[in-house]
Amino acid sequence: MQDYDKYAFEPFAVTVDLAVLTIRAGRLHVLLVERGQEPYLGRWALPGGFVLPEESAETAAGRELAEETGLADSDGLHLEQLRTYSEPGRDPRMRVVSVAFAALVPDPPAVHAGSDAARAEWLAYGTQGPLAFDHDRILADAHDRVCAKFEYTGLATAFCPPEFTLGELRQVYETVWGAELDPANFRRKVLGTSGFVEAIPGAARLTGGRGKPAALYRAGPATSLHPPLLRPTATPSEGQPS
Repeated sequence: MQDYDKYAFEPFAVTVDLAVLTIRAGRLHVLLVERGQEPYLGRWALPGGFVLPEESAETAAGRELAEETGLADSDGLHLEQLRTYSEPGRDPRMRVVSVAFAALVPDPPAVHAGSDAARAEWLAYGTQGPLAFDHDRILADAHDRVCAKFEYTGLATAFCPPEFTLGELRQVYETVWGAELDPANFRRKVLGTSGFVEAIPGAARLTGGRGKPAALYRAGPATSLHPPLLRPTATPSEGQPS
């Protein structure tokens, strides 16, 4: 190792970017910060920052999220590594490689800006406008990852009350996928997926229509769905239904 020249290659920085999504008031929202410094001063961006020499990317992700928004692991947040973005020119300051993380969190607490962020807010997905750097691409990839997780896991039930109707569960899917689902077909698929939901005997709830009360269900024990609930092929990759 004594002959190794660590200066033989041009140095570059490593950052983390975090795409954190939730459902609020029946709409998909994304956690964004307003940049308080150049580049992209005043532009909305995903929370994130530079990885310090003594940190792993995972440690830096938790630290940056807490510093810029106030969210922490104790808020029930599970960050999942999304992918690495390494295209030259993605940051005007220098060569920067970013490790991106994604999360979908139910019932998040209020957020507040810190560090170099001027503001931190939950904004409705699809209304945020062009983001700084290549964060539009990262956010779209994160949304696609979350949509896929709804296909093969029971994650959607975490966004329902402890006892819910199939209509309420369907609304969660429609909110995240950005597509309307046929109620009868959705019901058939959910009830045909072993362990996805469990019926609560004798429990029902009026849903505002003239029909009979809707049966109530709770989350089932399955950690993965077989068969999966596949997204409609026409589901758009961005935005929300009008």
